[in-house]
Amino acid sequence: MAGAASALFLLDIKGRVLVWRDYRGDVSAVQAERFFAKLIEKEGDPESQDPVVYDNGVTYMFIQHNNVYLMTASRQNCNAASHLLFLHRVVDVFKHYFEELEEESLRDNFVVVYELLDEMMDFGYPQYTEAKILSEFIKTDAYRMEVSQRPPMAVTNAVSWRSEGIRYKKNEVFLDVVESVNILVNSNGQIIRSDVVGALKMRTYLSGMPECKLGLNDRVLLEAQGRSTKGKAIDLDDIKFHQCVRLARFENDRTISFIPPDGSFDLMTYRLSTQVKPLIWVEAQVERHSRSRIEIMVKARSQFKERSTATNVEIELPVPSDATNPNIRTSMGSAAYAPENDALLWKIKSFPGGKEYMLRAEFSLPSITAEEGAPERKAPIRVKFEIPYFTVSGIQVCACTHD
Repeated sequence: MAGAASALFLLDIKGRVLVWRDYRGDVSAVQAERFFAKLIEKEGDPESQDPVVYDNGVTYMFIQHNNVYLMTASRQNCNAASHLLFLHRVVDVFKHYFEELEEESLRDNFVVVYELLDEMMDFGYPQYTEAKILSEFIKTDAYRMEVSQRPPMAVTNAVSWRSEGIRYKKNEVFLDVVESVNILVNSNGQIIRSDVVGALKMRTYLSGMPECKLGLNDRVLLEAQGRSTKGKAIDLDDIKFHQCVRLARFENDRTISFIPPDGSFDLMTYRLSTQVKPLIWVEAQVERHSRSRIEIMVKARSQFKERSTATNVEIELPVPSDATNPNIRTSMGSAAYAPENDALLWKIKSFPGGKEYMLRAEFSLPSITAEEGAPERKAPIRVKFEIPYFTVSGIQVCACTHD
């Protein structure tokens, strides 16, 4: 992490220091309290402010979780993003130990909190942030702390996210590719924005210290190997790996090589800025009959192959805020008026590929309206669904493991 933290502070909702750990001796708790009090007085709610603030030669970086603020302070030119990521890791560790992180849980566990802060950061540099490993030698129960004072091998090992000596009768690896598609379409049917956000989620139950390798249909790799990239290669953007991945190996030959943690974890997240055809196309036609009645006709069409099926489909249609007396008919699924959201919610449990369904709804409108009323709100139609065993990006993964 470029630039060490001078100190780490845990503050209450009013900016008073509950716990602090001084790592370098150049930022005091009094300075931190004075800064935070000034921030609250000047800016109001710190949650709505920038999480990185420079004041009198000190850079303060903070996040909020429930009624607690977590903050690092540094006099060096530091990487703010890495400090904020570390604070989120601290939250995860505290939640692992205390179930929930809040002021009361900190006050009840001062000793454990200081032990964790000592192990997680040394002289301002992050050390161990894996809750499973920390819990092997920092016990919340005093009698358990006397069982073994020897740190687990993972702490003295280069592989800090996995303990040695793990054994399973049956070795298993489960890999899921989960993708979210974000598409914005205007009223003329033109796609304004389109991107795919994906994650490779793994569950590993492997003995020993296994070496795993994954290959992707990555355009850079295929071109480097002199293989054809037509029709099956993808361009991955904004790739983020779990710390177990050997980044130098990936940069060299685009192979994802790693010794996995035990259990569930996100191996990789990625984004694709690519033009994607909407998988479920929705067309809405609105007709006003005089000023007392409005009729909405909606057509939903699935634009993926018949062998796939979308599940838990929810289509949210905006309606006038003063609409009443809904009369709704659908060719599939169920629909209900949600007046608190000024919307009509159409739910279809199963939507096979190549199908088309219709909805027709009528609403009454008040007979008296203002001559110069506010302009009508034009909210978007929102579509949410899941398609199992289907990736929009076309990403392909091949894997191998050996001990």
